[in-house]
Amino acid sequence: MNSHYRVVVIGGGVVGASVLYHLSKFGWSDVALIERSVLTAGSSWHAAGGFHALNANPNMAILQAYTIDLLKEVEAESGQSIGMHMTGGIHVASAPERWEWLQSSYRRFQAIGIEDVRLVTPDEIKALCPIISAEGVLGGMWADREGYVDTTGTVWAYAGAARKRGATVIEHNRVLELKPRPDRTWDVITEKGTINAEHVVNSGGLWAKQVGRMVGLDLPLSPLEHHYLLTETIPEVAALKTEMPMVVDLEGYTYMRQDQKGMLVGIYETHPQHWSMDGAPWDYGVELLQENIDRISRELELVFHRYPVLQRTGIRKWVNGAFTFSPDGNPLVGPVAGKPGYWLACGVMAGFLQGGGVGKALAEWMIRGETAEDVYGLDIARYGAYTSNREYIKQTTGEFYARRFVMTYPNEQLPAGRPLKTTPTYDAMTAAGCQWGNSWGLEVPLYFGPPGFKERSTLKRSNAFHIVGAECRLVREGVGLLDIASFSRYEVTGPNAESWLNWLMASRMPKPGRAKLAPMLSETGKLKGDLTVINWGDGTYWIEGSYYLRGWHMRWFGDHAREGVSIRDISDDVIGFSLSGPKSRALLERVTHQDVSNAALPFMGATILNVGLVRAKVTRVSVTGELGYEINCRALEAGTLRRTLLAAGAESGVKEYGYNALLALRLEKSFGIWSAEFTQAYTPRMTGMDRWIAWDKDDFVGRKAALAEREGPMPSHLLVTLEVDAIDADCSGYEPVWREGRKVGFVTSGGFGHTLGKSLAMALVAPGAAPVGTELTVHVVGAERKARVIPPSPYDPAGKAMRA
Repeated sequence: MNSHYRVVVIGGGVVGASVLYHLSKFGWSDVALIERSVLTAGSSWHAAGGFHALNANPNMAILQAYTIDLLKEVEAESGQSIGMHMTGGIHVASAPERWEWLQSSYRRFQAIGIEDVRLVTPDEIKALCPIISAEGVLGGMWADREGYVDTTGTVWAYAGAARKRGATVIEHNRVLELKPRPDRTWDVITEKGTINAEHVVNSGGLWAKQVGRMVGLDLPLSPLEHHYLLTETIPEVAALKTEMPMVVDLEGYTYMRQDQKGMLVGIYETHPQHWSMDGAPWDYGVELLQENIDRISRELELVFHRYPVLQRTGIRKWVNGAFTFSPDGNPLVGPVAGKPGYWLACGVMAGFLQGGGVGKALAEWMIRGETAEDVYGLDIARYGAYTSNREYIKQTTGEFYARRFVMTYPNEQLPAGRPLKTTPTYDAMTAAGCQWGNSWGLEVPLYFGPPGFKERSTLKRSNAFHIVGAECRLVREGVGLLDIASFSRYEVTGPNAESWLNWLMASRMPKPGRAKLAPMLSETGKLKGDLTVINWGDGTYWIEGSYYLRGWHMRWFGDHAREGVSIRDISDDVIGFSLSGPKSRALLERVTHQDVSNAALPFMGATILNVGLVRAKVTRVSVTGELGYEINCRALEAGTLRRTLLAAGAESGVKEYGYNALLALRLEKSFGIWSAEFTQAYTPRMTGMDRWIAWDKDDFVGRKAALAEREGPMPSHLLVTLEVDAIDADCSGYEPVWREGRKVGFVTSGGFGHTLGKSLAMALVAPGAAPVGTELTVHVVGAERKARVIPPSPYDPAGKAMRA
């Protein structure tokens, strides 16, 4: 053991070993892994070891596909057998909605480049897995790249390959403390002495909670118990000439694979059990937990029905082990704000499935400054401090586990950890019929329904379709009121505020009393934000963005901080309401004595207004494409502001509306949004954000790369607007786009344009398919529909309404 390493990885499970391997593979050999016991002594040794490329999150599916392709490479490089069985696998659907979902998922996998999948009939499923009962089965999805590995051998292979590249593995040496130094390095205090490291990676697995607390973090993680069983020899299995495929019975909550001449069956029960929520005891390791058959009895009945051979087969062994889960089931990866050199690669509940991708992403991030793929879905910054609450963790991790194989719909609102953050107008809006969604713990309005209304969960248009349509017409024809607490707001002050913003943003800075759309880029020219900068004229600036990106953006601002600049997140202190629609100016005039004419407050103007009793900061901006105003106030004044605007607008027919309508309205204007049209995997030229770049500025973050893109060859994809001949469902994202049977791109988002009476989508397509008028097809919930490229902003293309 040396006294110094460039990187110390804490934890010798599959994730820690993968991180070590990828760091060494990408050129950093002065790296060490420290394990308290022996490699695999946590969750890794007892894991079932299954893998598959399929995941409802397309970015996770890409990382899982990478892991699968990597495994053979690591085996060859290390010389250590990983016991890979590439059996193929089937996801089985026995409910109409699930079969519909599988058909849709099949097309989405095609959209992201996973081509080795196909839909199969019940008879084909029976032929592929002779011991299954196909009773009630409607169909399934076959994937070539599914199977399982020897878990211990795989960890050893990652570690062995890393050793061959110069990395060090240190076993039987527990980390006791982590102490930061003034030079931004870390002292790693272990049972065998102190190591100084430039970077520390928490790959602690079941002990990640404790390794987080060593630096003052309470990570949103908890171990939960997970059962699987191993059967005795089954004659029907022993007689097979080929190994059975992996099978996931979605309505049965189970997965199955062959184990020797019998079966391994794993259960995701709907009544889960947490275990050691503060992290596993330090002396826990190669042990199992007592099985609890009563708790999984309902799922066992289903699996014995699905596989009748189990009814006459003995169980050789029960395995009940602990695995660590985050609230959304995805790993926690990346740098931690305010903890320079401290990284996470933990919370990976499916390490043999995702560990390779996690190791790759973290090593790229540490060494190269960013990841090749968009990994926001793994980024620790997707969670705020509120997620460290123990009850929140218990509710959300339990909900995720219980719903592991439960059908989830895009319009479904889940209850765990809610309501948590509510505005002062929450109760009044609820009484007015508000149906709520959730953004970073904040309750946000989706739409306003009649008394007793309950939305039906569906993959298609729901019974809220006409409600949302009426809200859209309200905004287009009259005036609508929208709660805008879900916008983030950052206050920037200090003598160097303007120069810092001018360097950080790719756009020109707004003049006093003005707002400006501001793309923010990484050093490599990829998007980091589609923001709005407001210059209030008194030396104070605001940056506005999306509420759920607060942690992510504040970390970015902190990483790029400069002397003479103060950045403060005021998102929970300043909230407000927006007015949108042709009657919005008339309403505003009734509640202020100040001039709000087009000359006094033009489009993209910003000023301070007295709105009734409220002293408000107002900007004239529009996401709907109509005349509109965002009225910002202190949180304690929000109730008064809402009552004032509703009372003054009663004669004009003002009503509240929600974000479902806003999303439909912005599609009619071809306004992109983050996490759909804009992500950190895309570039300005691809997405059309280059039109907001001030190319004549001397310097801004990402300028060199952005110039290279502008002057280089055409990007692989361009953002376009589509009109889709939909029937009863609309695009939502990641549907494949085809031209004459050839895949040319994918949908980024979609919905119904109620003003135009058309189903619309935005898509990234190959340049040859981008010209207006190009005829295409799109799969919508698995069904192929005709589509065509139309001019952007199909509603009011000249933008006259919002500039009126």
